[in-house]
Amino acid sequence: MPRVAAALRVGGLTPMTSLDYPGELAAVVFCQGCPWRCRYCHNGHLLPTHAADPIPWAEVRRFLERRRGLLDAVVFSGGEPTLQAALPAALAEVRALGFKTGLHTAGPYPLRLARALPHLDWVGLDIKALAEDYARITGIPGSGERAWASLRLLLAARIKLEVRTTPLPGLDGPEYLERLAQRLVGAGVRDYALQTCRTWACLDPDLHRQTAAPPALNPGPFDHF
Repeated sequence: MPRVAAALRVGGLTPMTSLDYPGELAAVVFCQGCPWRCRYCHNGHLLPTHAADPIPWAEVRRFLERRRGLLDAVVFSGGEPTLQAALPAALAEVRALGFKTGLHTAGPYPLRLARALPHLDWVGLDIKALAEDYARITGIPGSGERAWASLRLLLAARIKLEVRTTPLPGLDGPEYLERLAQRLVGAGVRDYALQTCRTWACLDPDLHRQTAAPPALNPGPFDHF
C-alpha cells in the first residue's frame, strides 16, 4: 500500500553534487535498506532496514525548500530506494518543489519501479553482470532476472536512462565484459558506463584490496561510454 513521503527512511544526504545526475547540480537522498548484499558494496551502513541515526523526511524537505533556485535536481540513491513504498510520494513532493527527479537503482523490484516511473525524469540503473551470474555478486538467487526485467521496463518507458556496470573481480575479463556489452546493445541500451571496482572498505573482506582499471571496450554501439 502506498505511503506518504514522511515514511521514507533516510540514511544520509549529500547537499550538492555535479556527478550523480548528468548535467545538473543535484542533492542526493540516501534511502535506507537494501535486499541484496553485493560483495563490493561500499555503503554497508545503508543495508539494514533502519538507520542508527535516521534523517526525518521533514528535515530533508526543509533543506530542499531552501535550495530552490540553487539546485536543479534531487537524486534518490541508497541502499535501494525502491525497497520503500514511500518513494513515489517523496518523488512527487520533490517535483512539486520544482526539482528534476533522479533515481539510482539496482532494479530488484520491477513492479515498485514501475510505480515510481511517473514521478521520474532520469534513472541510473546498475546492471552488475549477465543475469545468470548475479547470485555470485548479490548472494540472492533470481536477482539477475529482476534486474534485467527492470532494464526492459525502463527501456520500454523511454525514460532518460544510464546503465552502469561495476565489474566484480572474477567477472571482469575482456571477453565477459564484451558479451555483457553486446547483450545490453541487443536490449536497446545506448547510454552505458563501465565503472572501476574499488575493493577497499567493501562488504566482502575476502575481495582483494586493489583498484584495477576496467579493460577497454569498443564504444562503437553506444552513444557514449
